[in-house]
Parts: sequence; structure tokens; C-alpha cells
Amino acid sequence: MSTTETTASGVGPVEGAAVYNVDNPAPLIEAPRKRTKKTPKSTRGNFELAAWLFMRLSGIVLVVLVIGHLVIQLVLDGGVSKVGFAFVAGRWASPWWQVWDLAMLWLAMLHGANGLRTVINDYAERPASRMWLKALLYTATVWTILLGTLVIFTFDPNIR
Repeated sequence: MSTTETTASGVGPVEGAAVYNVDNPAPLIEAPRKRTKKTPKSTRGNFELAAWLFMRLSGIVLVVLVIGHLVIQLVLDGGVSKVGFAFVAGRWASPWWQVWDLAMLWLAMLHGANGLRTVINDYAERPASRMWLKALLYTATVWTILLGTLVIFTFDPNIR
């Protein structure tokens, strides 16, 4: 049998390769991620690993913070009808609630921005588009975190 014939199994020939059978097995191919002596040392850090880990951990913490927030605000404190300016002023008078809301804000914004960064990396084909979209994302994230933090810590219930 020559290398250009089709076998009975319907598998076509492999160009420039011998026909493989029991007497002539396929060559051993190393796993693509296996390090060899020829593999160069990576100069890149583990940013993607840290981002992946952050998504998992921040997601768990966010679930606890958000469900705790909803249970406390809506179930234990009398529901949506009691939430108003005075209610927020009373809550933010306590450093505990300021830190709780600040943690929710920061984690939600960073978690969402990290997820959107991944989407941009996956779907923005041109490097210039990717750069501008991520610049816009980072600007919006920093701006929202700064404004939210400013509002939480400088909230004045006596404003008129």
C-alpha cells in the first residue's frame, strides 16, 4: 500500500508520512505544555492566574456581602418602604456599614471590570480596539470606585 491510498477505515493518507500499522506505530509526541530543555523561561508573570483566582474569591465574598445586605436591609429592617435618605444616613453613621458598603462597591466594580477585561481580550480583534476599550473600562472603573468611596466617606446627613 502506498502513502497516497485511502485505507479501508476511510482515513486518508498523511502526506509525506509512512502508513501506520501495528508494526509501524505512530511516533511519540510530547504534550504541548510539557517543559523541555529547549523551552524558554517565561518572562511573563502570573497575572492571568491571579485574575482568575480573584474572580473566584471575590465572587464568593460578594455573594456573602450581597445576600447579607439584602437580608439585613430588606427582611430584618422592614423592607423597601423604610429605605430612604434618613435610613442611609443612619447606616452610614456607623463605620461598620461604611466598610460593608465600601467592600461591596470595590469588589463588585473590580470583579465586573475583570470579567469585562476578559471579554474584551477574547472578542476585540484589533490591538488598537482592544487598547481603547480597556482604557475606557479602566477609566470608568477607577472613576466609579473613587466617586463611590468619596460618597460613602463624605456623606453628610445634614445637607440642605
